[in-house]
Amino acid sequence: MMDLPRPKLFDFHGVSMITYFTDNWEAIQNFQARPDDILIATYPKAGTTWVSYILELLYFGQTSPERQTTMPIYERVPFLELTFPNMDSGTDLADQLPTTPRLIKTHYPVQFVPKSFWEQNCRMIYVGRNAKDNLVSFFHFDRMTVAQPEPGDWNSYLQRFLEGKMVFGSWYDHVNGWWKKKQTYSKLHYMFYEDLAEDTGREIDKLCSFLGLSPSAEEKTRVMSGVTFDNMKNNAMTNYSTDPSMDFKISSFMRKGKVGDWKNHFTVAQNEEFDEDYKSKMKDQTLQFRTEI
Repeated sequence: MMDLPRPKLFDFHGVSMITYFTDNWEAIQNFQARPDDILIATYPKAGTTWVSYILELLYFGQTSPERQTTMPIYERVPFLELTFPNMDSGTDLADQLPTTPRLIKTHYPVQFVPKSFWEQNCRMIYVGRNAKDNLVSFFHFDRMTVAQPEPGDWNSYLQRFLEGKMVFGSWYDHVNGWWKKKQTYSKLHYMFYEDLAEDTGREIDKLCSFLGLSPSAEEKTRVMSGVTFDNMKNNAMTNYSTDPSMDFKISSFMRKGKVGDWKNHFTVAQNEEFDEDYKSKMKDQTLQFRTEI
């Protein structure tokens, strides 16, 4: 798989994409959601695996403990739009899930979500992460996986981010599009990576309230322990070390999991430029991100 050429970005219905997420478009758009499906949506590198694992443990940690040690997280929570050569597509994996509910993840902007999810009134969880940390995490991810376009150097990557020339498009469009949807779709729970990092227990309580779950104190403690960054980073079933498209010699998939790591990457000039651009693009004052906690 490491021999595969890196994909090229192209415009797809107004969003920068690569073929791995568009080749199966018709099957994705015709995907049949079920009323109890739970869709986990994020911009890439915003806490997808973290929230996926929290939900996986809440729902199946006790009833199917063997899943935790035998199946990587990307099989337990299929990536709906992924279509990779010689692998089951995300839609196939989702269709084959034996669990109820089915946990399914997507990085699609809100307008690309298959209509059956809305028609079935499915619950959705969106995780947003502040733009600076999200950008840094995406940069290191793109360096270590052949499934993404060549990142280039840090400065050119930052410029690409500002232009929205990223896989899955503009971060601004993504977080704002889902935020706007939350105002009209009541079954959407919008979370923030920074809140989760600050107080994981509090955010799990909010999640449980949204999902109608009431885990025992003992169960909640078990979930909290499983989803700490260090435990997930050292867990072969959650750290993506079994994914052949990633080169862990360049970077680990779960790198730092910190809020504020952007300060180790941005120069003063880059930060000023970024802040100016951010102000012009983030018009909705009700959507606020924290760049430190």
